[in-house]
Amino acid sequence: MSAKRLPESQPAVAKLPTIGVFATGDPRVDEVSRQRCVNIVEMTADILAERVKLPDGTLVPVVYSPILVDGEREADMVARQFEAAGANIFVCVPDTWAFPQLGLISLLSQFPEDTPINLTCGNSGPKPGVVFVHAANGALSQCGRMVHINVGTWPDTGQKPVMTESTAEALVDWAYAAVTRVGLKGRRVVIFGHDSMGMETALAHIIPTRTIFGLEITRLDMKLLADMLKKGAYDAEELRELRAWLEGHLGDRLELRDEADGERLNQGLGVYLIVRDLLTDLNAVGGGFMNQLEWGSDRRGIPLPVADIMESLLNSTFDHKGRKPPLPFATEADVQGLLTMLFFTWLTGGNPPLFMDFRKVWEPWEIEAKAKELGLGDVDPDGLWRTKGFVDGDNSGSASLDWAAPPGSSIEEIMARVSMPFAEDFYFPGGGNCVSFFSPAGIEGVAGRMAYSAINNIFSLVWDEAVTTEMPEKLAQAVAATSTPVWPHTWVVPRYASMTEYKQFAPANHFHMTWGLKPARLEYWMDLANVLSVTPWAQRPRFIEGVDRPMPLLYLLNGGEDATKLRLAQRR
Repeated sequence: MSAKRLPESQPAVAKLPTIGVFATGDPRVDEVSRQRCVNIVEMTADILAERVKLPDGTLVPVVYSPILVDGEREADMVARQFEAAGANIFVCVPDTWAFPQLGLISLLSQFPEDTPINLTCGNSGPKPGVVFVHAANGALSQCGRMVHINVGTWPDTGQKPVMTESTAEALVDWAYAAVTRVGLKGRRVVIFGHDSMGMETALAHIIPTRTIFGLEITRLDMKLLADMLKKGAYDAEELRELRAWLEGHLGDRLELRDEADGERLNQGLGVYLIVRDLLTDLNAVGGGFMNQLEWGSDRRGIPLPVADIMESLLNSTFDHKGRKPPLPFATEADVQGLLTMLFFTWLTGGNPPLFMDFRKVWEPWEIEAKAKELGLGDVDPDGLWRTKGFVDGDNSGSASLDWAAPPGSSIEEIMARVSMPFAEDFYFPGGGNCVSFFSPAGIEGVAGRMAYSAINNIFSLVWDEAVTTEMPEKLAQAVAATSTPVWPHTWVVPRYASMTEYKQFAPANHFHMTWGLKPARLEYWMDLANVLSVTPWAQRPRFIEGVDRPMPLLYLLNGGEDATKLRLAQRR
């Protein structure tokens, strides 16, 4: 036998996360019950295939096996099927008793130890799969394996039972977490420039990011961008198309004082086209751009126009060519900010991220005083901005344009609320246009921020559910003027954190928000990625039924969630 030569060409595509669905079984069970088990497998696979997608809208591949894993032989058979199909996420939906070691554990032992596994069952009595789930969960947890169980509901009888919506929702939330965990392994982000303005909280922790998340950080010098911009390494006709699209939407809200401003705008748009193409060529899932100081602020060199429009377009769900997936992109080469946005976007199946300074925290007494100063003391007495306070989230770049309007808005509705004034000369002598808008009220999601600790070699995520608020125009303008009025502003109100807590516990000067992100999805992902969940808010209960995911047994057996995660980090 001779070695097999592979083809000389191969498409440069990323490996897809693929979900494999199966059921364990008991060889003593009657054929009717066995067929019911197979029907449950098919039903579960169809639910996942219809509901779980990647950020670009692609549905995640789902395969299922009609072979019930009764013992070791069947475990080998299903393992070979899943290997051939590329399955790297497993969902087991038992409906009868089974023997954990003979079937499930024999199958799992043939795959990497960190392969996500979910055991979903109905809380049934006749041939109780739920009994097997608890036996298997205990066995796996005792040997240190992370496993999530979903003891839900489907009818005890009938050949084609249908799981309840709450059972399906919990499974789908877990699946998004597993897809995010597996789908980003082996992928890469691209950072232009070096360390982010000397901010330790934003450094590219290359080795931990690689070993913990499986993400590579490709580093390119900003000189490459400057050279490509000078060479005109973009499609000139497309640049004209992009500028015409902006001018058509913005009109006078696109500030251009003279021909020199027009040329700076062209340079900024050219950078977008260059970076977009570089990221595409590298199959990147995200990126970041240093800007300050070397690119646009250091007068010892030749300051270039700000890249705010580029950053906003990459983070948006559209550009001049129409709808597109957002590509999380961090201003100031903030890698930990990029990681936060990247995970949030994947967990929501492609919702646009928001990059913000953790700017001024307005406590209720302070915004009340400002309102009275402006003669607005009686306006909107029950407004969230007045009763709870808020954080003024704003930054020169990386604000997804989608955040200018409510979720679901058309491109026209979004762009009607956007302006692009000239950047501040003091901070950005290279000039160029920034992006400006006020986010509307009522956008709900999670606001948070990744952090890293060299003491224990583990990432943390400080987070809370949050909602946006809005104020009367006169007050909003006054609040914006206390920071940087020409930048985008999103007034963020945490659900459980008090303003005092929020001010003290921010892990960095940037934070991030993505709409539609559910706590359970986030918590499932933190379990799979071994990320510490940091919610030090006095008003937040430890567990909120229907909101949080149930605590994995692995944590209960090892001293709690934080203690277990810290021990697991030491084993890495």
